[in-house]
Amino acid sequence: MAVITPATRISPPLNRPFNHRSSLPSASKNFLFLGNPTPSSTIVAVRCQVPFSDGGSSTNHASSVSSSIDFLTLCHRLKTTKRKGWINQGINGAESIADHMYRMSLMALIAGDLTGVDRERCIKMAIVHDIAEAIVGDITPSDGVPKEEKSRREKAALEEMCQVLGGGLRAEEITELWLEYENNASLEANLVKDFDKVEMILQALEYESEHGKVLDEFFISTAGKFQTEIGKSWAAEINARRRSQMTNRQR
Repeated sequence: MAVITPATRISPPLNRPFNHRSSLPSASKNFLFLGNPTPSSTIVAVRCQVPFSDGGSSTNHASSVSSSIDFLTLCHRLKTTKRKGWINQGINGAESIADHMYRMSLMALIAGDLTGVDRERCIKMAIVHDIAEAIVGDITPSDGVPKEEKSRREKAALEEMCQVLGGGLRAEEITELWLEYENNASLEANLVKDFDKVEMILQALEYESEHGKVLDEFFISTAGKFQTEIGKSWAAEINARRRSQMTNRQR
């Protein structure tokens, strides 16, 4: 059995350099012991709060905090907006956009290693790939919106959301991740697009079981469109379970 060491726990993402953090100031290494400071005591780390200077950083910080909360409040819509494909099928209590993105993120977390793929980037991409739907909603093929128009609307919404966030490095990262996914422009995007389809057919399988429905269109629309071995193998497993489920239903 392989021994797990602290080094293995903090190994860098695949195919990415690992940047070691600089040492923390000694003041930030203070700890608060609950009870007597014995080796078995519970330890809670306490961060050193560095006061803001008088050079305007306090105002900038307040602005940044306000923008962050505004952005997160806007993202609340992702939790409350139901995925339209399921609503069109008459599913009560359908999953939200955030539900869908969360399970995709878990897929990126647990998937086996793939040469040249950065797992952390896949997780981030899964989190943001539908983020613009907080403004434009879930646009589905049944809406009759051309692909180019759908992309234009979502890109405009993304720009608006990044303005709400206040711009900066995090907004730039969100935009970069979204565009990379939208353009299917990397191995990470290939994999996350597969997760998007896998999550949808897995959800369809679950709704078929829970509601006694036949949701063929979701399986037909994704057949043969998986780009990675992980996506293909997971889709094959879901389809095999579906065949077994339908066989048992017919008995």
